[in-house]
Amino acid sequence: MKKKSLFERIAAAPYLFWSLIFIIGPLIFVAYYAFTDPESGNFTLENLSSLTSYSGTFGISLGFALIATTVCLLIGYPLAYCMSRASGRMRSILTILLMLPMWISLLIRTYSLMALLDNGGLINSFITALGLPKMTLIGTEGAVILGMIYDFLPYMVLPIYTSMTKLDHRYLEAASDLGCNNRQVLSKVILPLTMPGVISGVTMVFVPSISTFYISQKLGGGVFDLLGDTIERHFQHAELYHVGAAISLVMMILILISLAIMNKFSDGGEDIIV
Repeated sequence: MKKKSLFERIAAAPYLFWSLIFIIGPLIFVAYYAFTDPESGNFTLENLSSLTSYSGTFGISLGFALIATTVCLLIGYPLAYCMSRASGRMRSILTILLMLPMWISLLIRTYSLMALLDNGGLINSFITALGLPKMTLIGTEGAVILGMIYDFLPYMVLPIYTSMTKLDHRYLEAASDLGCNNRQVLSKVILPLTMPGVISGVTMVFVPSISTFYISQKLGGGVFDLLGDTIERHFQHAELYHVGAAISLVMMILILISLAIMNKFSDGGEDIIV
């Protein structure tokens, strides 16, 4: 391996310092509190063993995150494909329209959804104007998942769109010349070549979805207790601080495992089978 020059090491020093203080440091503190007793400070596994009572919370959070990620993929992949096939000017317009919500705070975007879904919101106002009974939207599973999809959809579209813009269209022409129909071109050429973008998009949607807490609090109406809500509540009380750290540690391990699995499935994703 080529030895790094003095300039390269100096240039990397600020990033290493930042990572040590704001990434590795907090992880060490979380691990410390997860394995220590809140009263004596001695090593213990009690915090981790108490997590069996939170199995329902883990299951709901994982289910909501998987549904939101799947829907984002089903919506985002065709959208990214249409954006990549658009003309230069239209492509720029569509990209700006996709990124506009990302320039707005997550809090404001969530409140805008509340204004639409609330009992006195725009949707129910329109329904009652038609003479139909009101629908209960806030405090449902659909509202929470809709909030995740709305807030995280751009993170799915952009990586896939980037992969598709780099796609060499000569491969598509070659596949057609070899007798592939449109479905076969999509499944055997386009999808394998854009798989790195799909994996990046799935990762960027799944990770914040499983750890979110503000969306579930506002759109779930306090009915659904997700992992992010549980961790936030535990860290607000000193006697539950260590259990909250244990939940955080387990969630980080689950996220790392999911990332490892997705990266393994993405290996060789650029191979073409015609």
